[in-house]
Amino acid sequence: MSVIIEKQQWKGWPNCWRLSNGTVELIVTQDVGPRVMRYAFAGGQNLFKEFTEQLGKSGETGWCIRGGHRLWKGPEDRHATYALDNSPIDIQASSNTLTATQMVEPETGLQKRIELQLASTGSEVTVKHTIWNRGLLPVEIAAWTPTVMAQSGLGVTGFPPRGTHPEDLEPTNPLIMWAFTDLTDPRWKFTNKYLTLRQDPANPRPQKLGHWNAHTFGAYFLNGEIFLKEFFPTRGMAHPEFGASFEIFTNQDFLELETMGPFMKLAKDEALTHVEHWSLHKGSLAEISDAAIDAAIRPLLRT
Repeated sequence: MSVIIEKQQWKGWPNCWRLSNGTVELIVTQDVGPRVMRYAFAGGQNLFKEFTEQLGKSGETGWCIRGGHRLWKGPEDRHATYALDNSPIDIQASSNTLTATQMVEPETGLQKRIELQLASTGSEVTVKHTIWNRGLLPVEIAAWTPTVMAQSGLGVTGFPPRGTHPEDLEPTNPLIMWAFTDLTDPRWKFTNKYLTLRQDPANPRPQKLGHWNAHTFGAYFLNGEIFLKEFFPTRGMAHPEFGASFEIFTNQDFLELETMGPFMKLAKDEALTHVEHWSLHKGSLAEISDAAIDAAIRPLLRT
């Protein structure tokens, strides 16, 4: 089946766009953003969190999380990162590709775009993020792409290949903590190869960790389905926040799978790009162990 792109209303927003190849579907709203608000098997559960009270609205004077997938400026700061995205955006659709472009942010002089390319069969989506510097002065920023996942699932990410001592003496990756990170929190589970974090609607305490991997990936297990996002950072390039290419965060409302690109210095009208690969799969995790996660995730990863 070929990809169908059609305009429709969704959750109170009159101007939304649906991409579907019959297997999966995505929803992007034109009324705010750019935001990818839904990614699901056709007619199935939305793996992305929806903040119901914020859906269908626009023009707010403060930043709104809303849910879904967004593009941010990294590293995080209270002014530039939280620039408003509550206004209409431009949508261009052709063949199997939809492009959502924000107007220039008055707070930052940045302009953001998310481009979705849906495969004609299967579930794979290539997600290209672009940020332009439309200001007069150079800026040094990174692309940061949080995906807000629905409640009650399990987030998983993998470390670089493990080794042995004394054969492997060099460090392989940072493990990055925040002031509110608490490794005694029972939502964290670690194996030799993986880090896992469970989303618990009954636990309001925020938790976050980051790391770097040449094959960065995050998976989310929810009700017999798996969302997978992958990113391939370039070795030797400096990443924000102590070198993170991946960050995982949770509170009582959602869990985020976040990839982070390297620092890029942009002159006026120069742009950076950041590409993720998404896919959806049927599957679950019987236990948190290297063997179980290997069996569930490794066959799904790009090589």
